Amino acid sequence: MAAPKDLLRRVPLFAGLDDKHLDQLSDEFSQRTFSVGDTLTTEGEGGRTFFVIEAGEATVSVGGHEVGTMGPGDSLGEISLIDRQPRSASITAKSDITAYMLPIWSFRPIVESSPEMLWTLLESLAGRLRAAEQRES
Repeated sequence: MAAPKDLLRRVPLFAGLDDKHLDQLSDEFSQRTFSVGDTLTTEGEGGRTFFVIEAGEATVSVGGHEVGTMGPGDSLGEISLIDRQPRSASITAKSDITAYMLPIWSFRPIVESSPEMLWTLLESLAGRLRAAEQRES
C-alpha cells in the first residue's frame, strides 16, 4: 500500500517536493504495523529502511537511555538511508504503530534520477545539520 501523500508532506525531508516526486516516492513505500514492545530499529545495526509513523508512539533510546518519543508524522532512518552507516538510535513501539517503510533500493534510484529532488533533500539535510549544531552550542 502506497504511503499517503499528505503524510509524506509532513516529513521535513520531503516537505519541499512537488506532487510528481511525492507520487514517485509514495508508490515505493509499504505499510507495516508494529505491536507494543516491537523494535523498529536497533542502535548499531545496519540501516536500509526509512520509516514514517502514521499512527502510534515510539520511544527513542541511545546508549540504553531514553532520549525522546516519536509519533504520527515523525520519520526515522533517513541518515542511515543516505549514508548506509549503522543506526544511531533504537526505536521501540510504545503503543501499536502503523508506519510506512521505504527501502534504500527504491529510494536511491528515484533521487539519482531527479536533480530537483536531490537538491531539495540536500537543503533539508543542511537545515537539520544547522539546527543540530545550534542545539549543541
